[in-house]
Amino acid sequence: MNRQVIPRTEAAERLRNGLVDWPISVLLGPRQCGKTSLVRPLATSPEHYFDLHDFVDQVRLEDSNYRVLDGLEGIVVIDEAQERPELFKKMRVLADRKDRQTRFILTGSASPELYRGASESLAGRARLLALSGFSLVEVGFENWERLWLRGGFPVSYLREFDEGSMEWRSNYIAQFLGRDLPALAETKLTTEQLRRFFLLLAHHHGQYWNHSEIASVLGVNYKTVQRHVELFKGAYLLRELPPFFRNAGKRLRKAPKLYIRDTGLLHALLGVRDRSQLYASPQLGASWEGFGIEQVVALANVRDEQCFTWSVQGGAEVDLVIQTGSGHPLGIEFKAADAPRQTRSMTAAIESLELSKLIVVYPGDKDYRLGDKVEAVSIQNLGRIKELLG
Repeated sequence: MNRQVIPRTEAAERLRNGLVDWPISVLLGPRQCGKTSLVRPLATSPEHYFDLHDFVDQVRLEDSNYRVLDGLEGIVVIDEAQERPELFKKMRVLADRKDRQTRFILTGSASPELYRGASESLAGRARLLALSGFSLVEVGFENWERLWLRGGFPVSYLREFDEGSMEWRSNYIAQFLGRDLPALAETKLTTEQLRRFFLLLAHHHGQYWNHSEIASVLGVNYKTVQRHVELFKGAYLLRELPPFFRNAGKRLRKAPKLYIRDTGLLHALLGVRDRSQLYASPQLGASWEGFGIEQVVALANVRDEQCFTWSVQGGAEVDLVIQTGSGHPLGIEFKAADAPRQTRSMTAAIESLELSKLIVVYPGDKDYRLGDKVEAVSIQNLGRIKELLG
């Protein structure tokens, strides 16, 4: 299975559609999530492809002060564009030409907010698209356990044995902390401190986050923790769910929840090596919650700014609240139980938030109703999520 190629048809289609109306399409996502495999075949010729991790391609661009891009027509692909922040000023000029139909695809392993001036240079000229690891629709819903355990990075998912997958993820973490993150942005933390920080994120996965509490554990100040949370988010390895406010009069939790986006990396940090260890882990429920959130977001094409969490101190809570266009949010709970039931917490959440419906995603094989507005949905049937969102 390690030689298998899994097509990413939907992601490729979204990328091609962007080339019709936009001079620049920017594909963002963590390193090794499959961006290069997706975009490289789209370049008009080998001369239209530039990999800014490749020394030869760096020289091709630098020797001409990017003038080589002026004469290219068709589709030009520039991989890992964040390596050259000054390139974005050139892209603005190229995008504004009226006499050329050249289209540019840029990939990046960091959010535009981390590029110096990138957001301003590309404003109104570029369509931003996100790519994460494999989703259930790509690997097949019947393979949900493998995807949950190993995560969606293609190399990790496709390894023949769990040991090889675990080794790849451990190396990925070491390289990210020792090389990629320091290259992405200035950090005063040592590699060992960064590893401790990542481990703390793993052990607080799916929990309400307190910068000050973590700062005291690490022996650093509040702002250092806050900055590094933003760096991990900007590298597409961390998701933050802000609190959803509907009823200001209640004692709502105001802290966000943090999740390591790829459960394979989470399990590598926690030392979860195989299926038996996963089901015995005290982090089982939190891991399932994070896995479910990423799959819902990917399968339903939900924007990050639509996603929240909600909780009343000592009372009801909802793992994921999606703000829909109808004005009535939709709630999703993730239960790693064989046959979840409706709880008083769910009933209270429906009333307090005026939810249109509440979906409970669980690792079973049948969908069934729990109440008027509550439905249990099998992970294998999560392809229905767009229909359920309405």
